[in-house]
Amino acid sequence: MESSKTSPGIASIKWGCLEIEGGKRFKDAKLYPGGAREWDWRETGTQHVPGIQPADVEELIEKGATAIVLSRGMLKILQVCPETFQMLEEKNIPFHVLQTELAVALYNDLRTKEPVGGLFHSTC
Repeated sequence: MESSKTSPGIASIKWGCLEIEGGKRFKDAKLYPGGAREWDWRETGTQHVPGIQPADVEELIEKGATAIVLSRGMLKILQVCPETFQMLEEKNIPFHVLQTELAVALYNDLRTKEPVGGLFHSTC
């Protein structure tokens, strides 16, 4: 587990672009203790409805996240599957589901306190 690593900070968010500290840019991003990568929805078959899948979140937990922030997009179009909530509750992992800009602010605060993971959707 990589829980001793700090989660990367988010430097900025605007429609279609999330930039993390160090200059990496993503349209949609997975952030976790020790790293970040593009969040490719095709990997798990994620769509706006039914939304974020348990498989989307599992990688964050495997990388050592002890809390999860899920962004629903700038206009809150992206949903979260009930199975995702159920999985997080069963694992006793605190989670937050917010509009993207609010999710970024909370994530940046939490990352200074604990190993946090996040899924960020920078459009709709």
